[in-house]
Amino acid sequence: MKNSEIEHPKSEILKIAIVGPESTGKSTMSAHLANHYHTVWVPEFARGYCEKLTDTPTWEDEVNMFYGQLALEEELLPKANKLLICDTTFITVKIWSDQTFGRSPQEVLDELPKHPYDLYLLLSIDLPWEHDPLRDFPHMREHFMATWHKELQALNARYQVITGTGPERYNSAVKVIDDFLVSWHQ
Repeated sequence: MKNSEIEHPKSEILKIAIVGPESTGKSTMSAHLANHYHTVWVPEFARGYCEKLTDTPTWEDEVNMFYGQLALEEELLPKANKLLICDTTFITVKIWSDQTFGRSPQEVLDELPKHPYDLYLLLSIDLPWEHDPLRDFPHMREHFMATWHKELQALNARYQVITGTGPERYNSAVKVIDDFLVSWHQ
């Protein structure tokens, strides 16, 4: 048995995280990939949470979003068909907390290395910005793209940047996942 099989039995559900700065098509990509691979996808918990807020998210809200994202993934994992597609991860809580408060909740920092994803697709900022009331930083897309690279590298994560528009973007993501699956099963 290979060492990778000991660490990750081939029968387990593989977790694919779709991440990136605001307005890069993460939710659309997640839905597309879940449909393509006949599985479920975990929506971004923070979106629904923030839609209900009447003011700017607080420190406690960030902690709640962290726990909410974890719970949503755990709830949907048993429904997955070999792959669980995750529309963002709680790394987003770390990134937003660092930007907004200058630091991250300790429970987030403690849990980051304990919740790895098998593959991250980092969606590039090459799509045009689309306004949304929950999006705050149209002028900081390059900054957040660099931040995502830094955070994923700090986790020693396996990730690939996805570029392009329309079908080209989707096809690129599918190819990366298909190539990953082939290498996973070798």
